[in-house]
Amino acid sequence: MSEVKKNSNPDVTSHRFNQLRAAHQTELAEDYVEMIYELINEKGEARSVDLAERFGVSNPTVNASIQRLQKDGLVQTMPYRSIFLTKKGEELAKFCKNRHEIVYKFLLNIGVAPEVAHSDAEGLEHHVSIETLEAFKNYIK
Repeated sequence: MSEVKKNSNPDVTSHRFNQLRAAHQTELAEDYVEMIYELINEKGEARSVDLAERFGVSNPTVNASIQRLQKDGLVQTMPYRSIFLTKKGEELAKFCKNRHEIVYKFLLNIGVAPEVAHSDAEGLEHHVSIETLEAFKNYIK
């Protein structure tokens, strides 16, 4: 097995960790808009109670996340109504769904079991670069 060459340049290392922290910060928003998009397509609407059930969290947790998404311009809500994606939110959701599918199909193509591939894709999708995503797409063609 070949040894992975490590870069000891502090600027390169700090850049890598900054990218990782940025990806962690966007994960929640990406997961929520993707799930809202799926719920709208499956049920015709996305409700807080459905999000809480899907994510296994409480309604107050969902409400706090939705408020953050509103501030970021990704969703709109109205009292006693469903949650709606803005144009920006829908674009992000479509991008995330596509990225998830590419990572999932790549994992299947290299022999990962479907259930494991689905679970692993949930984490990997947020950290894969556009370059790597393109390589995954080329591999699965």
